[in-house]
Amino acid sequence: MRIVIAGGHGQIALRLERLLAARGDEAVGVIRDPQQSEELRSAGAEPVVLDLESATVDQAADVLRGADAAVFAAGAGPNSGAARKDTVDRGAAVLFADAAERAGVRRYVVVSSMGADPGHPGDEVFDVYQRAKGEADAYVRSRGALEWTILRPGMLTNDAGTGRVALAASTGRGPVPRDDVAATLLELLDTPATAGLTLELISGDKPVPVAVRDVAGN
Repeated sequence: MRIVIAGGHGQIALRLERLLAARGDEAVGVIRDPQQSEELRSAGAEPVVLDLESATVDQAADVLRGADAAVFAAGAGPNSGAARKDTVDRGAAVLFADAAERAGVRRYVVVSSMGADPGHPGDEVFDVYQRAKGEADAYVRSRGALEWTILRPGMLTNDAGTGRVALAASTGRGPVPRDDVAATLLELLDTPATAGLTLELISGDKPVPVAVRDVAGN
C-alpha cells in the first residue's frame, strides 16, 4: 500500500512510517520543513515538502494521487497559539480531506483528540484546539466520498507500547503510549470495516488487532 501521512514528522507519524516500512508498504510523509527530510528517510518514509497552511487543494491532491489511503496526523504543536490551532488543526485538516477527494483517495484516517467538539467551551488555547479538532472531524464526517475513521487517543505518553488497548466509541479518560496509537492506526488502515466510526483509544487489555476487529464487527 501507498499511505500519505500529513504531519509526517510528528511523533505518531514517524512511528507509523516505521511500521509501514517494516512490512514493505510505501509511506509518504508530508512535512513543512525540508530539514526534517532525513529523519523521515531514516524511518523508511519518502518525504514530501508541502506547507498545508498555505498549499492549495490541487497541490495537496498532487501528493495524494495514487495513494491507497491518507492519514491526517498533523498538528500545530503544544507551543502554538490559538491562530495556528485554526490554520493547522482545522484548516489543514479540511484542505487535506478535500485534496483526498479530488485525488480519488477514499480511505481517510484522522488522528484527532479525545474531547474534540465544535461546541467545546472556554477561551484558553487548549479550548480553541478542541473546537478546531471538533470542527475538522465534523467536516470529515460530512464528506460522502471518504471512507473515514476518526481516532481520538487519550493522554499520549512515550512509554513503550504494550500492544494492548481499549478502543470504543467511548472509553473514558486514560493514557496511551504513542507506540500503541501508531499500531492502532496501522490496524485501522487494514480494516475498511471501521469506516464511518469515531473511536476513542486508551491503554487496555485487548491486543490491538482484536480491539479493532471487535469495533469493526459492532
